[in-house]
Amino acid sequence: MNIQIYAGKKNFDTQKAERYFKERRIPVQMMDLKKHPLGEREIRLMIQAVGLEALIDREDPKVKEHPACYYDRESLLIPAIQEAPWLLKTPLVRNGNKITVGYRPEIWEQWT
Repeated sequence: MNIQIYAGKKNFDTQKAERYFKERRIPVQMMDLKKHPLGEREIRLMIQAVGLEALIDREDPKVKEHPACYYDRESLLIPAIQEAPWLLKTPLVRNGNKITVGYRPEIWEQWT
């Protein structure tokens, strides 16, 4: 099992996700979205796994100020996410082609 946690900022859910895997001695690769921007293929995989609506943090006041908050087409959102990864809800937890958004221990338990 190869778990990757994508996060731009250390929010509470990201810390809880990290702790969840650490407590179960499951190795995790932390992916800082500021240092390692997502490629188009990775973003498309995430959209396919969780849906376009689930990826964008439309509740965040900073995100609401960005025009991408109001995009509804993949062709517009993918470049916007690449330029501004803070638009994403985090943590994005990936296990191969399986991806979750936010703190989802009930799903991660099925992975182990």
